[in-house]
Amino acid sequence: MSAGHDHSGKSGHSGHAHAPAEFGRAFLIGIVLNTAFVAVEAGFGFLSGSMALVADAGHNLSDVLSLALAWAAAAAAKKPASARYTYGYKSSTILAALANAGLLLVAVGAILFETLGRIKEPPAVQGETMVWVAAIGIVINAATALLFMRGRHNDLNIRGAFLHMAADALVSLGVVIAGLAILWTGQSWIDPVMSLVIVTVIAWGTWGLFKDSVRMSLLAVPDSVDCEGVRGYLAALPGVSEVHHLHIWPMSTTETALTAHLVMPGGHPGDAFLREIGEELSHHHSIGHATVQIEMDRECAAGC
Repeated sequence: MSAGHDHSGKSGHSGHAHAPAEFGRAFLIGIVLNTAFVAVEAGFGFLSGSMALVADAGHNLSDVLSLALAWAAAAAAKKPASARYTYGYKSSTILAALANAGLLLVAVGAILFETLGRIKEPPAVQGETMVWVAAIGIVINAATALLFMRGRHNDLNIRGAFLHMAADALVSLGVVIAGLAILWTGQSWIDPVMSLVIVTVIAWGTWGLFKDSVRMSLLAVPDSVDCEGVRGYLAALPGVSEVHHLHIWPMSTTETALTAHLVMPGGHPGDAFLREIGEELSHHHSIGHATVQIEMDRECAAGC
């Protein structure tokens, strides 16, 4: 937390010095493991006639692209600010989330199209192949999820990667169950039905990701911030008669900014007051970058 600063006696800025844990190696290992598995799973899926395996391979391919995008965005977010990009490239993490949602939606559409055709005339499926390949998927997806477990509480991007890979392990488990059911019953229709279940799970998670990334792209107040609670805190500060021009928006998937005007007829209370506001907003409202302007009277608002 940097100290608050007084700008021309009118405003103060407070912000976090963010130093997220390095997960570059985790991203690299996850991408390599999952790329190799996508090739194996898709190949065996086509050879065995299992649409469930192909569906899971398509999902895993989107995961590889998602990990690559998240890695690139995390690297870009660390680049310093410039004269043109005064916030740096932090919002690239939001763009990556939106792109990942789009990729997943495309994958869902392609898998659904193929699956619906196979429901009408389900081909013969090699259940044993489904079981063994999907079992490998459980191990790889679970191992990749574990790579991100350590940082899932502190970084939304890392948490997203962890939950995504953990969900993939569960999807692979579903394919194993479908393969065992085919071996026991000899009913090939189980494969495309399980594929529909997988598509439904992916679509459900993707819709949430899509909504969240669109909201962040439109600079909506993050879910982790209670806007009215923040307004109430600022309005209750000693000497404050009014709060206006309050804006709260995401700078990235992990950082939030705020600007606000406080009307204080008694005058500017000093830098210590601004530092206290910054610390309170950071520690209790999840806002790491706050800029507060002090006004002597409400009439200043029209021209400030």
